[in-house]
Amino acid sequence: MSKNYILRIYRGSPGKQYWEEFELPLLPSSNVISGLMAIQQNPINREQKRVEPVVWDQGCLEEVCGSCSMLINGRPRQACTALIEPIIQKTGSSTITLAPFSKFPLVRDLIVDRGMMFDNLKRVQAWVDADSTHDRGFGPKVSQEQQEVMYALSTCMTCGCCVEACPQVNHNSDFVGPQIIAQVDLFNSQPTGKMRKAKRLHTMMEKGGVSDCGNAQNCVKVCPKNIPLTDAIASVSRDVSLQLFKDLFGLPGRES
Repeated sequence: MSKNYILRIYRGSPGKQYWEEFELPLLPSSNVISGLMAIQQNPINREQKRVEPVVWDQGCLEEVCGSCSMLINGRPRQACTALIEPIIQKTGSSTITLAPFSKFPLVRDLIVDRGMMFDNLKRVQAWVDADSTHDRGFGPKVSQEQQEVMYALSTCMTCGCCVEACPQVNHNSDFVGPQIIAQVDLFNSQPTGKMRKAKRLHTMMEKGGVSDCGNAQNCVKVCPKNIPLTDAIASVSRDVSLQLFKDLFGLPGRES
């Protein structure tokens, strides 16, 4: 294996992007973030020119915050858990390409604005309401099976990998994306969160809602946390159908 590797980075600002390569020493257990940090310390490209350091997002560095999302060899993933040696072994090439996500507005280099995901969380009221009472005793019991499903959904870090991989999310579409639908399923499953279930389902009936999912299943293949996104989409689709039935016949559970 080569003692050096190359990071080929698609960088720049909106409308002014270009490829630039950096050659770095291959150190044990190094990941993409450590490579970017090395460039930041000494921003000399392969043409031996000093350039502006590459900028990117990072936070926890342990695949929890979701901020270091980017395209690594064309695949949406987290840079903090992308180890250099396994990537080289898998591809057989010492060149690794890095690019910003394409489904979000570009800020600069590898940084994109994922604000639309957080705006959509507000849109579906992805929270559990609380009042000023500090102690209301024990809440309703939740089965172990349901707890396991809810926990899996709760590990979402809003990284955007599923949105980037989804063919239904594009500049000509209003689809909210898999992550938002999974969070609707999570908060509708929570005993207190169910109080807003009808409101969330009505949001899912709007343009860009769950019916816009094309069932490509790319989302579940790239999710860093292995969240059962397709199961959540199927669950919300069933709930939306039931809610439509309740609305049509004026049954209990409809939105007042």
